Formats: sequence, structure tokens, C-alpha cells
Amino acid sequence: MSTTDFGLLGEASRSNWIRLRTMILLRWVAICGQLAAIVIAQRLYNLQLELGLCYLAVGVSIVGNLVAMFVFPESKRLSEMENFLMVLFDLLQLSFLLFLTGGLNNPFSLLIIGPVTISASVLSLRSTVILGATAMVLVTVMITHHLPLRTDEGFVLRIPDIFIYGQWVALVIALAFLSVYNRRIAREMTSMSDALAATQMALARAQKLNDLGGVVAAAAHELGTPLATIKLTSSELAEELDDHPDLKEDALLIRSQADRCRDILRSMGRAGKDDLHMRQAPLLEVIREAAEPHQDRGKDILIEDGPGPGGEYLAPEVYRRPEVIHGLRNLVQNAVDFARSTVWIEAMWTDDIISIRILDDGRGYPPHLIGRLGDPFMRRRRSDADRRARPEYEGMGLGLFIAKTLLERSGAELSFANGSDPYAPHPTPGTPCGAIVEVVWPRAQIVAPSGPGTRLGENQRFEA
Repeated sequence: MSTTDFGLLGEASRSNWIRLRTMILLRWVAICGQLAAIVIAQRLYNLQLELGLCYLAVGVSIVGNLVAMFVFPESKRLSEMENFLMVLFDLLQLSFLLFLTGGLNNPFSLLIIGPVTISASVLSLRSTVILGATAMVLVTVMITHHLPLRTDEGFVLRIPDIFIYGQWVALVIALAFLSVYNRRIAREMTSMSDALAATQMALARAQKLNDLGGVVAAAAHELGTPLATIKLTSSELAEELDDHPDLKEDALLIRSQADRCRDILRSMGRAGKDDLHMRQAPLLEVIREAAEPHQDRGKDILIEDGPGPGGEYLAPEVYRRPEVIHGLRNLVQNAVDFARSTVWIEAMWTDDIISIRILDDGRGYPPHLIGRLGDPFMRRRRSDADRRARPEYEGMGLGLFIAKTLLERSGAELSFANGSDPYAPHPTPGTPCGAIVEVVWPRAQIVAPSGPGTRLGENQRFEA
């Protein structure tokens, strides 16, 4: 079994590890540094800069950061393309500032290495090559095309041409070397992480097979004597029923089936057959399996399903993946923990998506934390009122983080909301007014293929 079968993260998805909040914080640091450099150069050293254009370049970064902060949730993780565009923007913005402030005569020109180094660590090879080539072109253009640095007396500050070309060579070499170096180190670390994850999964699978082998061995041991007795008795009956061909044929059939039972047990003990029927199940059954451990916790769990606009009448069969079941189970547990009396699970499907919504009649999510839901250790300290209302709840704040991570690895997108204002008077119990979490998969990511032979494995034939 390959690592892709386990859903391990590869090169194309490493960028999904980066949170938007991390990029925003780094950009704020860069903005503060740029503003400080402009002010010091103009006030302390009396350099004549194009202040309007410089502040315009910094202002674009500020506006971009503010838009990202207020439009997207803080816990959003950037896709490959989103990461690429953010790093490309930072590269172009920094290059424009260098163009306005002396080009390669500016000692801060070495900072152009930063965006390319980041891309080499987390982005794909294609994105890294594009950013590296763009940086090299911009550095080359700035050798001759830039606004000069002038003092208050009108003197132009520049370094000798030989040092300009030396700086250019150093930057090009640094861009290439650091990109290759960072990419190599990042791949080594990712390979080690993937290897450890694959090892853990292989050990878990081996443990399951060992457990199955132990059960089969015990069954073979316990069934060995009855099967031998059945075979011996049927053989003796067959010898005594020569005058009754019909009865003799039945006795021989019993003996042959006893031999077949012995062979099946022996085969299962050797190979650990894989039952393909356990790989997929109807959508409603997967939801029921996820919710089953929480059915007897004193809260009503109501499950509803139905087609959405354009969806077929029959519920689709989906992959019965452990990460999907465990992720949904964590979401159901969270809803049961905070519900007053009822939890609703609504499943809907169309030709394009599969959607599952989990609602409860609790107080809902704190509004100021909705943007950060899914981060680990988000749970605030419990008050005495919380302990009295939910004495059985002993969560550590990791449930939503684990659920979000597992479900996103299966291709899902999660969104969190409240059914009503958490600060308004609480409605009557039994109405879905609390927390709402919606899990949406593209249909191709989770729906199992249908058709002849797609569900039948080694044990598909049955012989009478």
C-alpha cells in the first residue's frame, strides 16, 4: 500500500500547513520595518525620496492585510495558489520599494531573498521556479532602472559599478543556492514525517491483521474438532448409504462443505482477507456509525437526510474512511457536550457536493472565537456553572482541531456559525438555535464508484 492510500501530505499540499494569520503577522512586521526605514532615511539622513510613491507601496500592503483580516477567518489555511499569490505580491511590493530607493545601491536589496526562500520551503517546485525567476529578472532590471538616492544637497549616493555587478551576482547566487538548500531540507523533513506516519499506519494495520489472525486461529482451533467429527460422521454415513444414492450424495456434500470450511479458515489465517464491503457504505450508515457512541448520553440525536437541488433520490454510497468517521464523531461529541437536549444531523447531496450539517440547541460558539475555531487549545477555563451544566465534559480543546484536520485531509471544507445570537435570551429547548458546523465535500472526493465489480473482492463467489 502506497503512502497516497493513507492520505499523507505530499509536496503539492505542504503549503496548506501555512495559516493566513501567520502570513498576516509576518507582513505586519515587514510593513513596520519599511515605514521605519523610510522615516529614518528621510528624517535622520535627509535623503530625498519619492515619499508619495513609497507610502503608496506600503499602503497597498496595509490594505491587503486589513482585507485579509476582516474577510477571512483567522484559522484559514492557505492553498498552494493563495500562498503563491501572497508571496508574489510581497516580492513585487518589495521590488517596487527598492526601485524607488536606489535599486541595488540600497543595502536592503538583500531582503529580496526572503520571499523566494519562503516559497522554496513550502510551495511546489513550479511556484518556486516562477518566483525565483521573477526575483532574478527584477534584480537584473534594477541594475540600471531605478530612482537614485539623493541627499538634501542634491548629491547622488551610489556605489561603484563593479560593486553593483558584484551585488547582482551575489543576489542571483543566493537566490539559487538558498532556494535549493531550503527546498532540500524541507523535503528531507517532509519525507521523514511521511515515513513516520506511514510506519505508524503500517503498524496499526499489522496489529489489526494480527488480531484478526489470532481470532481466526482461535476459531480454527475451536472449530477443528467439530469439523473433524462432521467429516468423519459424514464419511461413515456415505459408506453405509450405498443403497440410497440421494442420501449418499447429501452425506458427501456435508463432507465437502466441512473440507471447505477448513480451507477457508486456513486461508484467512494465512492472508487476512480484505473485505471490500467494509470500504464503503451508504451515507446515512456512516453518519450513524459516527454518532453511535453518543446516542446514550442523555441527548436526542436526530438524523435527517435527503437530496438537494438536482440530486438523485437514493442516498450515495461513500468511502468509509476512518478519518471521516472519527472527524464526524468528534463534531457530534462537541455538539452533544454543549447541547441542552437535542442534536440534529442533516445530510444533503447534489450532483456536485455532499454536505453534512450538525446543529444543537446550546448556547452556540462565542462570537469572538468563531474565526479561530479549529485551532488547538482554544477552550477557555471552565467556570463552576459550566461544570454543573456539563459534569461529564472534560475536553482539552483539541476535539475541533482534530476533527477539522482529519476532515480537511479527506477533501472537506468546514464552516462554523451560530443559529442565533448567543447573547440574546435563549429560545425554548428543542429548537436548532446553537452552534452549527457544516462539512462539505466535492462529490468526487468521497462518493464511492458504483457499477459491477466495484464492491466485490476475493470472496464474491458463493458455491452451494
